Amino acid sequence: MIISASRRTDILAFYAEWFMNRIRAGYCAAVNPFNRRQVARVSLRPEDVDVIVFWTKNPEPLIKHLIELDNRGFRYYFQYTLTGYPKALEPHVPELKKGLNTFKRLADIIGPEKVIWRYDPIVISSITDSDYHKKRIGFIAGELEGFTHRLVVSMVDEYRKAKINFDRLEKRGIHVVREKTQELVCDLIKFIVDRAKQANIEAFSCAEVLHLKPLGLMPGKCIDDSYIKRVFGIDVTPEKDKYQRAECGCVRSKDIGAYDTCLHGCLYCYAGTLSAAQKNQSNHFPDSPSIIGRYDAEPKDEVNGTEQPALF
Repeated sequence: MIISASRRTDILAFYAEWFMNRIRAGYCAAVNPFNRRQVARVSLRPEDVDVIVFWTKNPEPLIKHLIELDNRGFRYYFQYTLTGYPKALEPHVPELKKGLNTFKRLADIIGPEKVIWRYDPIVISSITDSDYHKKRIGFIAGELEGFTHRLVVSMVDEYRKAKINFDRLEKRGIHVVREKTQELVCDLIKFIVDRAKQANIEAFSCAEVLHLKPLGLMPGKCIDDSYIKRVFGIDVTPEKDKYQRAECGCVRSKDIGAYDTCLHGCLYCYAGTLSAAQKNQSNHFPDSPSIIGRYDAEPKDEVNGTEQPALF
């Protein structure tokens, strides 16, 4: 079983203590976001977990626990988003300089193969036009040469919650380009592929509806069975995760996060709003089986790699 921690929130930035408590307990409770009466007990025992995939914009709080994860026999890699966007888009994400330092320190500890750089999503706007992205990506690629071997990018999607935020930005005089076309991104994508190659980094797209392969950007899998085989030498299911979008190539995993719990407050986010996340903080308990509330499940309801109940 592959554990996704997490597409729904930044567990490492805000809930690292909870995560390590659940690792020590050997399980966590995953609540169906559409029906809170449905709770699955997800095994976090090393013998049941093939790989943990971490998604984060700030892994700093977990770094001190990596030795414990290693000693317990866990395999893991990081999807580390590093964009350095203006505060208007990413109000509570660490500054780029700090993010770069953390990225490099993490790569030094676990190896560059296990830290994947995400410049995702690409937001074309009046304050982040194509030239902005070229300069930013060019700079970050130069800084991360030797510290990562893979870059993941995608164009922003106008999710329902993001649309509300984009409408608010318009009122502040910040225009976001919402309709993505081949013509809009062609030059930028070519630049990304070429600049990444110069830094010895392979560039891939993530769940992208645009046909970018002719531009040199190959469709990728963020949870990738071939990558896992190469890096860790183990075979995991090649079956596509049916609970992800049609364009997503990721293989099956179990996500242990919760929506409306991330405090970064990124205005393009699909997974929640800052106001809801702040409200949910009063219902977070580091000693609880579930990330929000005190939900739990019986051992008979455990997901241990041999079954995947259709909860999400």
